[in-house]
Amino acid sequence: MTGSQKKLSFEFFPTRTPEGRAKQVITRKQLSQYNPEFFSCTSGAGGSTKEGTLQAITDILSEGVAAAPHLPCVGMQPVEIIELLQQYKEMGVRHIVALRGDIPSGMGSGMSGLRYANELVELIKTEFGSDFHVEVAAYPETHPQAKSPRSDLDAFVAKVRAGADSAITQYFYNADAYMRFVDEVRALGLDVPVVPGIMPITSSTQLMRFSDACGAEIPRWIRLRLQAFGDDTASIRAFGLDVVTHLCEQLRSQGAPGLHFYTMNQSVATLEICDRLGL
Repeated sequence: MTGSQKKLSFEFFPTRTPEGRAKQVITRKQLSQYNPEFFSCTSGAGGSTKEGTLQAITDILSEGVAAAPHLPCVGMQPVEIIELLQQYKEMGVRHIVALRGDIPSGMGSGMSGLRYANELVELIKTEFGSDFHVEVAAYPETHPQAKSPRSDLDAFVAKVRAGADSAITQYFYNADAYMRFVDEVRALGLDVPVVPGIMPITSSTQLMRFSDACGAEIPRWIRLRLQAFGDDTASIRAFGLDVVTHLCEQLRSQGAPGLHFYTMNQSVATLEICDRLGL
């Protein structure tokens, strides 16, 4: 991936064990060879993985790579968010992935604090100006909880107009869905970079479970091939590498500003895809 306008980034989730932390260090070292713009780390809604996320961000920064913590805001009070952002700023963080986050079970209409990601983006920009580059989420195949594709697009527009600097999409396997989403965004006069999220395929069962939960569509032909492989892990991995590499090639040829890999704390498949792409 060459050129100053091209992004390459890798996402991790907090680990609960010293062994997991040590493995992440090795994985990030392997991926650092591609000179990523940042490593991001997820965070559970309501601060449920706050300590693990802070530890991962600390480790990433100590390794000499920019770190981008996810910040889910639902149910959090503005003062809590400002305190956390001030802590991140003092640590040297310059990227924030601003998200609504999952609504905790039992919290509904009576929920206090922030409710939407555009409110979080506005708060960050109001309190910290340009101190943080703010990434937001985009859903080329529509957020699973959106009332309609148009309402989902409106929500994305609200985040951008609140001050978002760029966006990372949910993963997908249909390049046309991504290109149509970008076309719709551009037609509304928004020029923020929309970086496609890439999920390597390494496990049929895991992919089905994740996709059902997050609303990402697995095209029928891919689903049927994966089902036909059964428990043949080697064939699933080989097929997945071919499919995802081709998807990345399509996206790059059509002008995608970069790639954001959902690594699932693993490096093998992502490394292979990056090598095949000649990054």
